[in-house]
Amino acid sequence: MPMTMSTMIDSDSFDPRDLRNAFSQFATGVTVVTTIAPDGERIGVTANSFTSLSMDPPLVLWCPGRHLRSLPAFETASHFAINVLASDQQHLSKQFATGSTDKFDGVPLREGIAGIPVLEGTLATFECETVARHEAGDHVIYIGQIQRYAHAAADPLVFHAGSYHGTTTQRSTEGS
Repeated sequence: MPMTMSTMIDSDSFDPRDLRNAFSQFATGVTVVTTIAPDGERIGVTANSFTSLSMDPPLVLWCPGRHLRSLPAFETASHFAINVLASDQQHLSKQFATGSTDKFDGVPLREGIAGIPVLEGTLATFECETVARHEAGDHVIYIGQIQRYAHAAADPLVFHAGSYHGTTTQRSTEGS
């Protein structure tokens, strides 16, 4: 079924809400990014602005908004973890998206590199050392070099057009 594009919008007439709706057409995975503050407080936020960046060296990036209350903790932290959520972990996405006092309440954890909290039972985890930080509009780009990772076989939690979606994984047989 062919799709019909909406009217093309030029940069001089961008509507922020409409632009956000256009961005939301790109389906993303859902992660919880964690770190530890200098005072030992565990920090965690839900993020979908995550991507692999390089294989050599192994790098990832994520992009928190400047409005994030916990941004100062990430600015001072030497390490962070990306915890990729599985399709049955929507509750974790919501829990870490709130402003609650202890977002980690009831969440199975292990201590990662440099004491960072790592969520147990996720689809994948990447424990990273922060190697670069770049200002970018109303966000900050964090680049991390992977120090340790783990992954499991399960279906991912996906976010598209403002809603969570599960998937049915169809494994490719190419290259087998």
